[in-house]
Amino acid sequence: MSAYNLIENAPLDARSSFRVSARAELLADLRQPQALGELLALPWLRDKPVLTLGEGSNLLFAGDVDGLVLSLANQGIRILERDGERVLIRAEAGERWDDLVRWSVAQGLHGLENLALIPGSVGAAPIQNIGAYGAEAGEFIRSVEAFDRHAGRIVRLDHGTCAFGYRDSLFKRQPERWIITALELELDRSRPFRLDYAGVRETLAEFGDAPLRPSLIAEAISRLRSRKLPNPMLLGNAGSFFKNPLVDQARAAELARDFPGLPLHGGDTGQVKVSAAWLIEHCGWKGFRDGDAGVAAQHALVLVNHGQASGRQILDLARRIADSVRERFAIDLEPEPRIVGATW
Repeated sequence: MSAYNLIENAPLDARSSFRVSARAELLADLRQPQALGELLALPWLRDKPVLTLGEGSNLLFAGDVDGLVLSLANQGIRILERDGERVLIRAEAGERWDDLVRWSVAQGLHGLENLALIPGSVGAAPIQNIGAYGAEAGEFIRSVEAFDRHAGRIVRLDHGTCAFGYRDSLFKRQPERWIITALELELDRSRPFRLDYAGVRETLAEFGDAPLRPSLIAEAISRLRSRKLPNPMLLGNAGSFFKNPLVDQARAAELARDFPGLPLHGGDTGQVKVSAAWLIEHCGWKGFRDGDAGVAAQHALVLVNHGQASGRQILDLARRIADSVRERFAIDLEPEPRIVGATW
């Protein structure tokens, strides 16, 4: 079997969860990361831009893609080390993130249960430092294996080098340089569960007196996500479209005074996280629809494609939402998904 295959003028409609129409100049499905150097050294690819694509659950195609779209199809999860309660595992970039979560909780490992049912691939998780219900992927990633396009080889980056932040990382800031091929994650069997995020304990109560374990919490989180977020298989979307903005303590105090009820959450850095969903909903956007581009009825943070919306139409709607929040609250919203084919 060949390490990769190349398709010219490839359709991308089924390659993103927004399911908008777009085409790639070239598309490569890569099964063996060791062949990356060979692939990218091909004469007709040497000077082309490269977009690495997982399941397309955290991007919006606002136009066609020049150059190469690269999809990693390498799979596998295995235990590297056991040291008492601590377990080090390796997951290949082409694995589905939720499959990794399900595998880990089935092993009785603590850590990833609050990140259940997040769509996307393992290789995409570090880029955005995906997070939900009080947990972030970067907390558990000990190292990232990636192809360094500057050096022309696969390297290993430790946790500190990855520079994880709120929905941020080295890989997000330097997308033209890094192609993630695998992760090493450190989990354990005794880490305290995080149950204080809104709705978690209430959903766990639906299971009666069942003992707390990672698989039970993952199932509760999955129920919560299913109730709050539309299924991208049924309604095109990329989950939360906007980050929760961060403000300093003084600005947070002003907001609390001027807008009672606005959810504010303190962060480790002294900054305060403001609920973007609340801001958007109070600007009247929840459930809004303009043609086939809209905002989900379940959650104001989720932009949706009702069928035939273009990526450009969804992006235009996102800009209108951000403009209204800026005008009313003097807060700038920043998109979570990567926007391809246009600038924010």
